[in-house]
Amino acid sequence: MALAALFETIRIPAALLLGPLIAGILVASNGATLRVPPLPYLAAQSMVGLMIARAITSDIVLTFLGGWPLFLGVVAAIIAAGSLMGWLMSRWHVLPGTTAVWGASPGAATPMMLMAEAFGADARLVALMQYLRVVFVAITASVIARFWLNPSGGGPPAAQWFHTIDWLAFLETLAVAAFGAFLGRRLRIPAGGFLVPLALGTVLHVFGVLPIELPEWLLAVSYALLGWNVGLGFTRPILVHAIRKLPVIALSNLIMIAFCGGLAFLLAQVFGIDPLTAYLATSPGGIDSVAIIAASAKVDVPFVMALQTFRLLVVLVVGPSLAKVVARSTARPYR
Repeated sequence: MALAALFETIRIPAALLLGPLIAGILVASNGATLRVPPLPYLAAQSMVGLMIARAITSDIVLTFLGGWPLFLGVVAAIIAAGSLMGWLMSRWHVLPGTTAVWGASPGAATPMMLMAEAFGADARLVALMQYLRVVFVAITASVIARFWLNPSGGGPPAAQWFHTIDWLAFLETLAVAAFGAFLGRRLRIPAGGFLVPLALGTVLHVFGVLPIELPEWLLAVSYALLGWNVGLGFTRPILVHAIRKLPVIALSNLIMIAFCGGLAFLLAQVFGIDPLTAYLATSPGGIDSVAIIAASAKVDVPFVMALQTFRLLVVLVVGPSLAKVVARSTARPYR
């Protein structure tokens, strides 16, 4: 957790997951064979599902319903670009088909990692692609928000680690998490420990039945478990392989960011949307970082979060099918 604390202090995006992930890599690459126990790992997945459910509000739903054709068109374009990038990386033998698709998918990084693992992709390489893009997106979005379009924007608020807890809401949240994780596992739904709590939490939260209460310390523990689980899978040969692929992975992420920037330019020019709002709304991944930047800048926050959330949900639904299609179309042996 020392690395997570250091990264959090210097404001590195996704610090609470990247710190344990890197620590796990260091331990595993030096010969350790530790693994995260299944039950805590399942609990961590359910916490992430409820964290995303908490971010989906009635304002976001109403914003989406008011402009769904535009949202659908933008999301379709971004997902198509990500799928093409994944297909090319698989075709050129940079990564295996399913791994390339999940790694290039423009959803939130942690859900993409969990879904990739559930559908047979290499979660380690997917995590490398996704979290490298999170860092790139956060840096570019912060620079644009602070120095180009909105020089008065503030920094992200400090985390409230031990704020006063609504204990009834907290116990209800834990009950939904436990039931959702149990149901997802019992029904053998791929990534069910994440998806079922996400679905249940979203419905209950949007309709005002469940005020989701997730203390920062609990999320920090959940992120640590997820980071350790991925990092401890990086043996020395896998780490060497990942480092060899790093330049191409970085280039693919920059191409995706540039493509989404082009979409933002079109939204601003054609539909008159504020340029910073358009840029944050179309940024490929890093929904948590984008939400923090949007909250501290003069943008249409419901629009940004509606597009980001809708894209995430669409990727979760169509991602497995896209991965299968790409894997079949690039069925030549991977080297």
